Amino acid sequence: MNTAVRDSLSKVPEVTFGFWLIKILATTLGETGGDAVSMSMNLGYLVSTAIFMGIFVAAVLMQISAKKFHPFVYWVTIIASTTVGTTLADFVDRSLGIGYPGGTIMLVALLVASLFAWYRSLGSIDVGSVHTPEAEGFYWLTIMFS
Repeated sequence: MNTAVRDSLSKVPEVTFGFWLIKILATTLGETGGDAVSMSMNLGYLVSTAIFMGIFVAAVLMQISAKKFHPFVYWVTIIASTTVGTTLADFVDRSLGIGYPGGTIMLVALLVASLFAWYRSLGSIDVGSVHTPEAEGFYWLTIMFS
């Protein structure tokens, strides 16, 4: 497949400084949303994680089923990934009691495992290679753990 065609099929933007800046802002929004549901609504971290995991899975399915890049769907999926990621981290830290060091080790291990599985399955972890549903699934799993 030539480069122009492959790039036109990609539904994810290049990972640039701007991407990481927006992702950090989205993580702040995710932390706020997670706290609002888990603490302000007194649902707890496990229930909140389950709620946000459902939203994340729905957003990923919308993103993967889209025929082309839709910025709104993409960034909703990013926000969903940060919300489920932060509530999962809070659950691991506070409910399981393994603290920040244990949670960090767990998330890094999950991130490395997702990258390893992605590479073993598809032969590349290059964001530029994300133009199939399988690659996009690995991409979103990795984004969530990041």
